[in-house]
Amino acid sequence: MASAGTLRALVVDDELPALSEVSYLLDSDDRVGEVLTATSGTEALTMLEEHDVDVIFSDISMPGLDGIALGRVLARFASPPQLVFVTAHDQHAVDAFALAATDYVMKPVRSERLREAVRRVVAKQDEAGMPAAPERGAPPLLESGAPGVVAAGSSSSSDLAPAEDETIPVELGGVTRFISRSQIRWVEASGDYARLHTADGSHLVRIPLAVLEERWGPAGFVRIHRSTLVALGHVTEVRMDHGRCAVMVGDVELQVSRRHTKGLRDVLLRRPGSSG
Repeated sequence: MASAGTLRALVVDDELPALSEVSYLLDSDDRVGEVLTATSGTEALTMLEEHDVDVIFSDISMPGLDGIALGRVLARFASPPQLVFVTAHDQHAVDAFALAATDYVMKPVRSERLREAVRRVVAKQDEAGMPAAPERGAPPLLESGAPGVVAAGSSSSSDLAPAEDETIPVELGGVTRFISRSQIRWVEASGDYARLHTADGSHLVRIPLAVLEERWGPAGFVRIHRSTLVALGHVTEVRMDHGRCAVMVGDVELQVSRRHTKGLRDVLLRRPGSSG
């Protein structure tokens, strides 16, 4: 087990001082059995052809294949390693969220912060029972002292089972702020983006609606239209009028497409306390 010192890590950074520092700190962690290094995303992919790796600690701003692009390639692996971003820039938090990164560590790296990242990697392995890809729905965590701190990720469970809350980075006037998933009442598709609606307003994030549907389904988000997800916990009323269905979220009425009406009804009937 990784907790006994067999975690194999790959550190990717084009800046040698940073590469050496992160490698040294990981090598000093008794949960890490081996530390490999690469100075580019391309070199990292080559190393993955020769070595089984549990987790990659990657810089983001690198020439050629940068950390975000590397993460997108890893997402297509059948069993990708976990991904921890180590960066001096907080503006990539939304992209990290979309890639389901396990953690997001800010430079300059502190030893205790990196140890916390390792703890999260090990915990995710233990939950899965084996080295595996990050759970869909587990968000990145920003280091304390950044513009915000992201809470622990959600668990993957059966439909509408309780899930831990999640925190989402959003951009407001060029500043990264954070809202809780539990604050989100409904989500509206906007091309490759999604607009998150809360009681106080809305926020546009660069995450496709289909990704949010998959990640947030266990937390009670249900597709009611090709362009709409709704948080069932915020639904106050379901209306039927001449065969057309709509749900009320506060004082907002959201139309349910005919295609999704039966699915919504089935989900509502499975909710605890439903009369059937």
